[in-house]
Amino acid sequence: MRRMASLIPPVVPPGRMSAVPQPTFELNGTVRLRPWRERDAPALVEAARQDDIRHWNRPSYVTLDDARDRVEAYRQAWTAERSAIWAIVRGSGDEERAVGLVGLGDFDLKGGSAEILYWLLPEGRGGGLAVKATVRVSRWALDDLGLHRLRITHSTANPASCQVATRAGVALEGTMRSALLHADGWHDEHLHARVRGDRWP
Repeated sequence: MRRMASLIPPVVPPGRMSAVPQPTFELNGTVRLRPWRERDAPALVEAARQDDIRHWNRPSYVTLDDARDRVEAYRQAWTAERSAIWAIVRGSGDEERAVGLVGLGDFDLKGGSAEILYWLLPEGRGGGLAVKATVRVSRWALDDLGLHRLRITHSTANPASCQVATRAGVALEGTMRSALLHADGWHDEHLHARVRGDRWP
């Protein structure tokens, strides 16, 4: 049987993302978003040891070698157009340090959607970095890559993540009941979303 061509073209054509290097974004004079590097691996190890990051984001404990493999997986995921993950980096030169992660996962380039991900180590908190990083990555995803809809999901018991989403202008759409299994059981999840054309904060 001959397959019929879809009448609906992909929102983001295959190859648009992988055809260019993953960009770096300046958030302010001391903080930027850039692709993860092997030397950032200790930050992934540290994140997996933080109780709150591990609880809400569910990473497993990782060794330094595991973290290096994960950094390489982030690079390969960009090339394969599966995800786009940035390190939130503070400082420069020998003082440069990854203090968090922001990115887009669960890509559906054909359908034009993705999910925003973020976490910050304790030393990166308190200055609004998660909000600024979320807005910057969202602008790239919608304005440059060409996605139509971005979403954020988080446990209703995680008000800090809810505040990031709200302050970044990602509107609360509703609650998904018993939607994600955490270490302490099933959690209801808030669903936030931004679509192309929504007003920026």
